Amino acid sequence: MKEIKAIVQPHRLPKIRAAFRHIKDFPGMTVTRVEGAGANERREVRSIKDELAEYSPKVRIEILCPNELVEGILQVLVEVGHTGNRGDGVVWVTSVERMIKLTEKIEVVDIPH
Repeated sequence: MKEIKAIVQPHRLPKIRAAFRHIKDFPGMTVTRVEGAGANERREVRSIKDELAEYSPKVRIEILCPNELVEGILQVLVEVGHTGNRGDGVVWVTSVERMIKLTEKIEVVDIPH
């Protein structure tokens, strides 16, 4: 099981969602509106207003998926999310040790103190 996270330009989200519909057994995703700023430009910040103006709107996509879907999902995120402009975003993958769907009935075990 893997977790894929991506930070992308908001205007790319509809195309990414449409592309995900073509992936068999796509597990779904969580989308959050975020703001971000790159670290490429180093310049003196004179005020908090100047600093905050550097942030731009982005969208964070989070997906938990089986290992066999990772490459297809990454391909969509990279190909559809890429515009060729500065600040396109970033994508990363991490391993997930355990996941429990809250719709599944699980037995809760009391841990002695």
